Amino acid sequence: MVSPTLQELRQKDRAHHIHPFTHHGDMHREGTRWIKTGDGCYLIDENDRRLLDGLAGLWCVNVGYNCTAIVEAVHRQMEQLPYYPSFFNTTTEPPVLLAEWLAERAPARLKRVVYSNSGSESNETALKIIRAYWKLRGKSQKRKVLSRNFAYHGVTLAATSLTGLPNCYEPFDLPLEGFLKIPAPYAWHDGAAATEAYGADVIARTAEIIDREGSETIAAMFVEPIQGAGGVIVPPPGYLKALRELCRERDILFVADEVITAFGRLGCWFASVRDDLDPDLMNIAKGLTSGYLPLGATLVSNEITDVIHTGGYFAHGYTYTGHPTCAAAGLANVRVIESLGLIDAVRTDVGPYFQQKLRELADHPAVGEVRGDHLIGAAELVEPGGTRPPGKLLGLKAAELIREEGAIVRGIRDLIALAPPLIITRPQIDELFAAVRRGLDRLTA
Repeated sequence: MVSPTLQELRQKDRAHHIHPFTHHGDMHREGTRWIKTGDGCYLIDENDRRLLDGLAGLWCVNVGYNCTAIVEAVHRQMEQLPYYPSFFNTTTEPPVLLAEWLAERAPARLKRVVYSNSGSESNETALKIIRAYWKLRGKSQKRKVLSRNFAYHGVTLAATSLTGLPNCYEPFDLPLEGFLKIPAPYAWHDGAAATEAYGADVIARTAEIIDREGSETIAAMFVEPIQGAGGVIVPPPGYLKALRELCRERDILFVADEVITAFGRLGCWFASVRDDLDPDLMNIAKGLTSGYLPLGATLVSNEITDVIHTGGYFAHGYTYTGHPTCAAAGLANVRVIESLGLIDAVRTDVGPYFQQKLRELADHPAVGEVRGDHLIGAAELVEPGGTRPPGKLLGLKAAELIREEGAIVRGIRDLIALAPPLIITRPQIDELFAAVRRGLDRLTA
């Protein structure tokens, strides 16, 4: 069979494929990009150019491309039993072993796991569990849900309602009723410094909203420890602990969305453990399999699970909930992270070095602020003279130039975001930031 040419593939793509998060007119006018293969921290495009992947796919390919251990684990499981559902009082081995692994390392109260296929679905699952929980406790009036401006929690109907990015919810006439937004600790956006005092002010404004709505009507608050797709918003000192305490005081469930922050990106398995957030539920995906196969999960506290079990039949789940092959990929992935010592490497070596190189970028005339935590970071971009350029989309322009210089980063509004694979080395970090600097040089030329 003769393989189609690149031109033929582009024609087929234009005719049949709707892409996510894409302006299709622009894409097809310029020509769809193609990625042929991957190798460690690199991607090889249609022109055989090696591109250093500074975003780890979509914040997820933590162990890099072509990880033999995951590929072999998937192959073995596909040969043994490619699929069987977790319905009908039945299970398979990989999801059970992975659930045990997660429970042993997750925040102390989170001992139960509900699988799904993505981060969006893990948040959707959490929302349904929360509604069932309060109903079984005789508090059905607690239905409102809080999330922050600039939050990203997914794109299913309810997860989009949680998301605090207008370009995600406005085209679909969302959010749904009962989804409320509270301030994000986005100091740069507010023209402030990310100090403890600023964080306290954001907490005070959040408390005002809760008190105005009535905490007796609020079911839960969804929180990313670092707001990823919203712009790598790193909270100021003391903010997260104060937010968690506010939820305790007001009897509001605290849900940690760790779809991006879990599995080593911050030099720990879970930010909720590192920062002692003690969430009532926690959502994960992305780095759970390093993106090799789709898998998400909602971790639930014993207190909530015990109440849910009193309700009898649990009428929730997906055809692929607890998919054995996806779970096998997840189990192999976390074992690779352990065997390579990637958590320690990110915490003590490449993470601090990445942050050093990011801070050095602050002297560039196109950069107004840098911020980050271990292997995740962002640079806010400014026009000549330091003028803030709202709406100019400098981030998207910079990302294009940086790609031409040999590295992939994400452009978001007027900023660029970086989150490379955990296997990245110091020389590769140098290569990444050299490409970023060359791209920014061209942006200001």
